[in-house]
Amino acid sequence: MTEPQSTPVRSTRPRQVRPRTEGWTQKLDADGKPLLQFAAPKKGMPPVHLADLTPDERVAKVKELGMPGFRAAQLEKHYFQHYTSDAAQMTDLPASGRDELAAGMLPHLLTEVRRLETDRGDTIKFLWKLHDGALVESVLMRYTGRITLCVSSQAGCGMNCPFCATGQAGLTRNMSAAEIVEQVVRANRLIADGGLGDPRRVGHEDERVTNIVFMGMGEPLANYNRVMQAVRTMVDKKHGLGMSARGITVSTVGLVPAINKLSAEDIPVTFALSLHAPDDHLRDEMIPINSRWKVDEALDAARGYFEKTGRRVSIEYALIKDMNDHAWRADLLAEKLNARGRGWVHVNPIPLNPTPGSVWTASEVPVQNEFVRRLNEAGIPTTLRDTRGKEIDGACGQLVATEEDQAAAAGVPTD
Repeated sequence: MTEPQSTPVRSTRPRQVRPRTEGWTQKLDADGKPLLQFAAPKKGMPPVHLADLTPDERVAKVKELGMPGFRAAQLEKHYFQHYTSDAAQMTDLPASGRDELAAGMLPHLLTEVRRLETDRGDTIKFLWKLHDGALVESVLMRYTGRITLCVSSQAGCGMNCPFCATGQAGLTRNMSAAEIVEQVVRANRLIADGGLGDPRRVGHEDERVTNIVFMGMGEPLANYNRVMQAVRTMVDKKHGLGMSARGITVSTVGLVPAINKLSAEDIPVTFALSLHAPDDHLRDEMIPINSRWKVDEALDAARGYFEKTGRRVSIEYALIKDMNDHAWRADLLAEKLNARGRGWVHVNPIPLNPTPGSVWTASEVPVQNEFVRRLNEAGIPTTLRDTRGKEIDGACGQLVATEEDQAAAAGVPTD
């Protein structure tokens, strides 16, 4: 009797294809290299909101508006616990001046343009219009035992990665801390109203967002100060949302100085490095920031985060057919991670989510499995990640304001 033949990983010899843009022209600098935008264009930021201020600043602002300072705590309770900015619901505030106080402390920030659902209603993508007409998206996902919200931190993105839809239009502007927090508050309001399924049937009446991933539009660490202000508000148990820092994931494509700064924050968020290639030769083309800080520098900074916080680092790796899914790259990645010690890292390969009309596709399933097998065999904990929301262009790398979105937003007033 002959031995059964094992299924080959590839039917042909693997090709090496190069990343390039599709249907859009990558912005270049004066030297012909992909343009990196670190500084946001000078644009008017939204009005100052309670979530932009420290607790002491909130008290001072309330007093400026002619009310006693203790009213700040009442506003915090309405906004962070009851998820409302509606003065009419704040019956513990004096009727005289209530509207003016709410308008001064809780100005309107996000206008919902559209809402798309998939996964039997367990995944919802929101398109938001900001005060200046800029468009951003966030994605709410129910999993067993948790509810995750993928938030945006910038309108657009300046990192110019050719295979990511969000970077096609470049960076419009940074989002304020309150615009980031407002995405969470609005999601919590929807959950409380039964928009993610009746809480009495699927969980309990106090359900809310439990996990945050900064993997929506934008490079979070390029908007460092406002992102960290938002994170502090999310984890503040007395004056904010009271979330667990461990349930918040901050990702980056590799801004090494900002990674080092994050390590010193003493807020134990989960840190994720979007690596996508273990070799500089390919990563230079895939992730233009690699021209500033190379693979080894980014991995050293990631290891430094683990050493400072004790929090295991996540490595995000979009598997793209014939581009970065070669078995030797899995071996090289394992070698580089193991060279920096054991037990400090977890790898999340993600099958590519193609953008409309893209020639790039996810790796074949046997190739994905082989990539994961090699990493696990090398002692690197590796889990192929779920690609929720791809049917509504809500998965990783798919968030972008389309012409259809722009047209829909044009008819929606911001107030």
